[in-house]
Amino acid sequence: MGGLAGELGQILIQGLRQRRSAKVRGVVQGVGFRPFVYNLARALGLTGWVVNNAAGVELSVQGTAAALDEFFARLQGEAPPLTRIESVETAMADQQPGETEFIIRASTGGTRHTLISPDVCVCEACLAEMRDPTDRRFGYPFINCTHCGPRYTIIRDLPYDRPNTTMAGFEMCPQCRAEYEDPTDRRFHAQPIACPVCGPRLWLADASGAEIDCADPVARAAEALRQGKIVAIKGLGGFHLAADALNRQAVERLRRRKGREAKPFAVMVSDIRAALRFGYMDDAEEAALASRERPIVLCEAEKDGGLAPAVHPGSNTVGLMLPYTPLHYLLMDQGFEALVMTSGNLSDEPICIDNDEAAARIGVNGPLGPVCDVMLLHDRPIHLRADDSVARVAGGALRLVRRSRGYAPSPLFLAPALAPEGCPPVMAVGAHLKNTLCLLRGREAFLSQHVGDLDDVETLRFFGQTVDHLSMILDCSPRIIAADLHPDYLSTRWAQDRGLPLTLVQHHHAHAAAVMAEHGLEGPVLALGLDGVGLGEDGTSWGGELLLARLDSYERLGRLRPFSLPGGDHAVRQPWRTGLSLLIETLGPEKTAQLNLPLVHQYADKLPLVAGMIQRNINAPRTSSLGRLFDGVSAICGVCYEAHYEGQAAIEFEQAMGGKPSTEHIFFTEECDGLVELDWRPMVASLLAEAILNAGLAETAGSMHKGLVAALAQWAIQAAEKAGVEDVVLGGGCLNNRYILTELPPLLEARRLRVYTPAAIPAGDGGLSLGQAVVAAARWRLGKIDGMDT
Repeated sequence: MGGLAGELGQILIQGLRQRRSAKVRGVVQGVGFRPFVYNLARALGLTGWVVNNAAGVELSVQGTAAALDEFFARLQGEAPPLTRIESVETAMADQQPGETEFIIRASTGGTRHTLISPDVCVCEACLAEMRDPTDRRFGYPFINCTHCGPRYTIIRDLPYDRPNTTMAGFEMCPQCRAEYEDPTDRRFHAQPIACPVCGPRLWLADASGAEIDCADPVARAAEALRQGKIVAIKGLGGFHLAADALNRQAVERLRRRKGREAKPFAVMVSDIRAALRFGYMDDAEEAALASRERPIVLCEAEKDGGLAPAVHPGSNTVGLMLPYTPLHYLLMDQGFEALVMTSGNLSDEPICIDNDEAAARIGVNGPLGPVCDVMLLHDRPIHLRADDSVARVAGGALRLVRRSRGYAPSPLFLAPALAPEGCPPVMAVGAHLKNTLCLLRGREAFLSQHVGDLDDVETLRFFGQTVDHLSMILDCSPRIIAADLHPDYLSTRWAQDRGLPLTLVQHHHAHAAAVMAEHGLEGPVLALGLDGVGLGEDGTSWGGELLLARLDSYERLGRLRPFSLPGGDHAVRQPWRTGLSLLIETLGPEKTAQLNLPLVHQYADKLPLVAGMIQRNINAPRTSSLGRLFDGVSAICGVCYEAHYEGQAAIEFEQAMGGKPSTEHIFFTEECDGLVELDWRPMVASLLAEAILNAGLAETAGSMHKGLVAALAQWAIQAAEKAGVEDVVLGGGCLNNRYILTELPPLLEARRLRVYTPAAIPAGDGGLSLGQAVVAAARWRLGKIDGMDT
């Protein structure tokens, strides 16, 4: 009898009507979440409402307990594809007896805690409409819906509604308005909704920005490309400079005009089939290429694919990407398999985003004359720059080399131990090169898009704009600032001028902390900082470091044997200086002068000056940088004497390797100044012996890499055993070396060490701000930040 009564009671409870409210946080605005909630509630016979506010989405639903249970179960499992739900907080609520329908309420303001969707590629449904001659948006280059299109680059403020975007100036026509207001339509509350009647307009202009009268701007731009001309294209987060990637003269002309001597260009390909013509790609690389983020994917170039040699001179790697905007597809549909798509700027400047700015900087009014011949322009304003993201597959994982469009500003959610409760907002300002910013708000670490190298006024202005924009859209004014230890970094100078509590973080500690943050590690961990140059606590340049790291602090256990950089920063751009330095410090100046080596012959007249600078310690700072060691070895082997972009010497030396190396050059370890030093001199001596025996470059490069990885592994294993730790993190720009990233972890794991490497964040300086932010939070928790109370 009790069992039957219990069943009847349960049926009665399930049949009773209830009301439940919920607050949903995450990426839930501008992604079709409200119409999904609306249609789900109606399908289950529920009444109530849903609303956007600056905290996310709030809803209240009323119906039977069974229907409400199903509603909340399906809310997360069936949400639209761009939705990213961080949390759902539910509570019982008072019933509304007279309520008869479910409605979508007008958005409200309040404290901003919602997350912003990144810009994503156009969806298949919109592409199909754009290519359908019977559709009213046929051929329209700004087609979008709630599942695709611009987001972050057009947002001026929250809530994410049209008046708070750069679409505010385009009044919807009746047909667009009907779609926008219909909860059953794919474009319900799609803020960038547009059509040829009411939306942005595309036109062709000459290099001065004057409009060219033509019926089909895309077809005329395609004709110009086929003639070998350079076309500036206003896209999603800025301008691209486009050229026919199969046209040798066009690509060479683009290099000359842009002032980009050697760094490879990115190539947009029409589809996966075309990508496989120009590059070797595995399944993971294909998946990354076709993902909705649409990064540039670095892969091995097909030697006979047909790309112009100037696309990637001196490199066997090519960066490929698929179209991601409707305009890209319209252009590629004109019969192109591959177009160079490089950022619309002169080298070392930030990407152009404004029509007048483009005419002034890359058009006929540019400082070096016109970079482009014609411009494909539109009148939808870009509020915030966003360069293309860059990714590669290495060590079995997709790794971001540059995290920007498609990824920013999605946050990384930190483990609770890494985000102390009550910690004030932290703004970490990153490095001088490859700058990004990180705003830490509770457990959410918001990394900005790629800002760039802080070498000019325009980039500094963009840096400041990005700080302000992140703070504004997240309603999160920083109360602590974290910066690099280097006093000459412009990001550090900016931080020092804010008048807020400031904590300075050593460069390689920040690299280690970034990897710890990505993987939820508190420490202590053994950290290998394998990098270019970062200022050390002792005032010298570090870059090959063995650290025992915690989030708040570290102990330096080892270093690469220091060597001199004759000319300081000039040595970075002229690796021949570092090559001579390594030879002099291995053999002495007299024996170096006697070497039958192309490097010595070519710079024989510079040798006495370099030797004197080293001996007298004049403008020849000491460094333990692994990146600079690679530069010097590259020069010794005759690979690269002059670098035209950062990392060129090391990249080309890595690519000089042949198959799997059979021998390895030796590194020694020894105690020096209380540190375990990794001595590179035996390796240099081996290189010279092979040069005398005329060993091939591929063999020499392979032997150096294999010996280095073996030495790094042994170095770390011994230190881990002595320190009693089992977790090892690898960080720094040298982790972009595929061989190191692939071969080093297994050697450490074979000794039962747990190895963690960067993937969701860049290994180099683009991920530094995340590390700075979590270090600052850890120091705040321990009361280590002057002017702040825990």
